Amino acid sequence: MSPRPAGAGRRINATPPAKEPDMSRLAHAWILGATLSASAAAAPAGEPLRIASGGKTDAVVVVSPEAAKGAERAAADDLAKYIGLMTGATPRVVSDRAAIDAALNGSAPVFLVGAEALKADPALAERLRSVAKKDPVLRADAVVLRRAGSRVLLAGTNDESHYYAVSALLHRWGCRWVMPTDFGECIPEWPELTLGDLDEAHAPPFEVRSYWISWNGDATGYEAFKRRNFMTDRSVGVPSGHCLNAYTRELVPPGRSPFNVPIAEERTARHVAAQVAEKYARGERFSLGMEDGNYQSDSPKDRELMALQYDTHYLMPSMTDSFMVFYNTVARLLREQYPRSAARIGFLAYSNITLPPVRVTRAEKALVAYLAPIDFDPIHGMDDPKSPPRQEYREILYQWAKLMEGRLVIYDYDQGMLVWRDIPNPSIQGLEQDFRHYRRAGILGVDTESRNATGTIFFNLYFRGQLLWNPDATVKSLLADLMPRFYGPAAGPMARFWDTLLAAWNDSIVTEHEYFVAPAIYTPAVVAALRRALEAAEAAVKPLGDKPAPTRNERLVLDRIAFMRLSFTILERYLDMVRAAAGACDYAAAAAAGEQGLAAREAMTRMNGTFTTYKTIGENGPAWWPGEVQQYKDLQALVAGPQGTLVAKLPLEWAFRRDPKDLGLKEGWGLGAPDLALWNEKGQALAPEARKDWPPDAWEVVRTDLYLQAQGIRRPDQQGFTGHGWYTTEVDLSPAQARRPLRVMFPGLFNVCWLYVNGAEAAHRGAYKPLWWLNDYTFEWDVDLTGKLKAGRNRLTLRIHNPHHFGGMFRRPFLYAPAAP
Repeated sequence: MSPRPAGAGRRINATPPAKEPDMSRLAHAWILGATLSASAAAAPAGEPLRIASGGKTDAVVVVSPEAAKGAERAAADDLAKYIGLMTGATPRVVSDRAAIDAALNGSAPVFLVGAEALKADPALAERLRSVAKKDPVLRADAVVLRRAGSRVLLAGTNDESHYYAVSALLHRWGCRWVMPTDFGECIPEWPELTLGDLDEAHAPPFEVRSYWISWNGDATGYEAFKRRNFMTDRSVGVPSGHCLNAYTRELVPPGRSPFNVPIAEERTARHVAAQVAEKYARGERFSLGMEDGNYQSDSPKDRELMALQYDTHYLMPSMTDSFMVFYNTVARLLREQYPRSAARIGFLAYSNITLPPVRVTRAEKALVAYLAPIDFDPIHGMDDPKSPPRQEYREILYQWAKLMEGRLVIYDYDQGMLVWRDIPNPSIQGLEQDFRHYRRAGILGVDTESRNATGTIFFNLYFRGQLLWNPDATVKSLLADLMPRFYGPAAGPMARFWDTLLAAWNDSIVTEHEYFVAPAIYTPAVVAALRRALEAAEAAVKPLGDKPAPTRNERLVLDRIAFMRLSFTILERYLDMVRAAAGACDYAAAAAAGEQGLAAREAMTRMNGTFTTYKTIGENGPAWWPGEVQQYKDLQALVAGPQGTLVAKLPLEWAFRRDPKDLGLKEGWGLGAPDLALWNEKGQALAPEARKDWPPDAWEVVRTDLYLQAQGIRRPDQQGFTGHGWYTTEVDLSPAQARRPLRVMFPGLFNVCWLYVNGAEAAHRGAYKPLWWLNDYTFEWDVDLTGKLKAGRNRLTLRIHNPHHFGGMFRRPFLYAPAAP
């Protein structure tokens, strides 16, 4: 609903706007007080129904006596509640038959919710059937909203859908719930509330539109937030969680693990089917989902099927064909035993079962797959040419949808970065593309794993709910609508803030995940632009803070800008920490900035428990922010005592050469100085996105404070660099320095590596695991170079082999002299 500037009108009406809201107007017109209205919408054809005026109402909300609990009753109560918040006048809610009859015989406005609406107008049921999904697998949701004189009928196809009908009306009146709890509640205030002509029905294309809160996240406001944003309860879906070992533990080979069970052998399927037969007979929905890990098997049938395809994401043979043989056999055995059962069996397409099968071309009807693309670029949409991984995922999606005949749910992650920091990662820029592909593929919907850490994801869950309900909505229009409702008079500068932030993610060539990508997204220029926008927003809301008694909505706006200031401080201090450590080897400054960021995080958490999750999950070790701060303190001890002293920071920039054919070792690339003539002539002005076409037989220059792919070291098809590569640089030492015991510390280095000093191999890092997330999260390599360096100029050459994702150095190395034992 598009608001108008002060003085343009006094009435809000439920007639929809004729066109998308204009951001330039929204930035100046904030939806907080009686000076705004939605009368920019087209005028109703009939006489408006006055719901409330001047703080008074005689409207009544009617709900069935049988709806004592559940979503239907909550819908009636919330309708009255939010009319009260909008107008200062709360309608009565009646649910006993005498009061219902009295309301229906009167002349005051009556809202009939759920069963009472269907009873009052039986034609509504047919209207619902006309738009609801035909032959649903799990459940068909639909809503109908109709005004008939002084009666307003709001109903759906089931208990939750009755609530969605009420929420749809409240949305038309300008209500929004963009984050859980009252903090995210945007309720306009109107001196007069009316309703024009209303007759519409809507059904979402997805049966499953859900999320759950993992990592012990704060669930305050969870249930209400879901319903208000048209999301389903998880009970609508089919359980698919990790549980297979409970049925196969007796089949684990001696000395092996649950991940080595023979999967495709018929005896395994019969063993499992016998244990779940009673559930299937009762028509239950249950999971046979794989455990959380990578499967391998020595059984002859599995080995035959594993040979069909290799999973380049998990660097091992795919087990999908084996698992589909297993699932199909279990489902077939149960179907033959209980042919009338309506049971559903859920499973995960995850880990090295993510790729679609090669040989299996159909799935038993009882099976429902949950595709969990955990290792695919979480930043870009499926149609973004910058992201070959997302385009690959798009093809995987359509193949799974075809195999499952639509019985597919996407199990995704609300910010995708997994091990991250409490800095903004809203991850909304690709949702619009992706959800339209999901609709086109005809799948069941989306079930999202969320930490509910809204200080990280912000409006992500709100966008999910809105786009799953109506995939034709756009991120642009939803953002334009949201800014004035959430930020009030700061809407303009905060729109610039979010435009900058989302563009930083969307325009990036980064396709990797976890916190190592942060400095590639949040460049100094981006951080500076965010700072300017936030300062302008703070200036815009200062008059509200100067008021002796701000209204409820004004206080919320002030709280939201304070929240944004804390969020920005966390972001700024975290990036200060990373750049001090990774680029300058200034570990004292890095640790200090990190502690300041953690203090701001504490303050943000005190505002609202849903903003973060660290207090409940625990943060132990270097993967987490406090552990990263401790790592910098430990490095400080190596360069400034008591564990050692700094001898030299190695150069920030090194020469680098890609080695896709592994020729460098044979040709002696580590022996001499690199030829940088072509780079000096043509390479220095190249933007990162253009470096994909750099010839692999030519040297170039890279930084050591950012991993390779984020600097543009990619293949011509825009896939990230993999294979061998060579770094080289020089360092000068005095005779006194060369005589000391010396070590080189690579404080942030991915991959298996070989280090050469003056042409001779000095060390080999062979214990590094190819899947980077299985390694120690310090990612350090500390090499003894005592006696291997000479006075004068020394050449250090680092050969790496990167099989997957992150490549090379991401923190600048240094030479140090260890303290005497």
